[in-house]
Amino acid sequence: MSVEGEGLEAGKRVLELTSPLALAGISIFFITTYFSDYIIVPAKSKGQVVRALEDRGFQFEESAEAYVNPAARHDRNRSSTSSFGPISPSTPPPTTVDELQTRTFALLERHGILPKVDADIRLLQCAGRRNDSNASPTIEMALQVGITKCLLYQPRFLSLTLTENDAASLLLDRRLISNFTPNGVLLGNTEDFLVPIMLDLEPLPLEATGIVCGVAGRLTGGRGDGALSKAIEMLYLSTARTGTVIVEEKDLDHAMEALRTSEERQG
Repeated sequence: MSVEGEGLEAGKRVLELTSPLALAGISIFFITTYFSDYIIVPAKSKGQVVRALEDRGFQFEESAEAYVNPAARHDRNRSSTSSFGPISPSTPPPTTVDELQTRTFALLERHGILPKVDADIRLLQCAGRRNDSNASPTIEMALQVGITKCLLYQPRFLSLTLTENDAASLLLDRRLISNFTPNGVLLGNTEDFLVPIMLDLEPLPLEATGIVCGVAGRLTGGRGDGALSKAIEMLYLSTARTGTVIVEEKDLDHAMEALRTSEERQG
């Protein structure tokens, strides 16, 4: 399902979209791209997801072929990605985001899941040109060649999202940007670096729910024992067994402090 959450900062958008699903106990993959957010759910849960989004004010817009939030329709800067969470199917879902956040970090602590950063990786979020009838075929070819070069390079970090209705969206190691020539092949800011914070979710069951919402709540809401003086702008990327929180370089220290469990702080 494609969802447009325009008008919200990236981190708050993650929270806005995932909280009704987490509170309903629905397991998801959440992928935020440069243009849209994608919620991937088990086919059997589609009806539940639709109801949860509509109850939160989202409506399906035929022209966009996506769910949109009519209460927040103005320019969007960039996106984010994400996914699994804390509660096993036998445990009743929490009733509030605060309770969900508490359960999330208790679960991470119980399984020894700690936030980790590779100090050598800095990311850029970019995309191809969207529905541009004036775009030169040369530009499109340069984009495809650049993506191929990135794959051949065996990068340490590359996320590529291709969908029917959007141009290619990339989250890539800054060292890969030189593969895209000439200038103008990619949209996006190539000067502001992002940092990935990895959460190894291997110990958790695939059907667990709510991690992304709990993490987003901690960083954007600043509640619980990881209280922040201000909200942190974040993206979230889910892969099969890893949750990746992506923040601006200047916010890294604050984000790491917020994501540490109480046991880490005491240690």
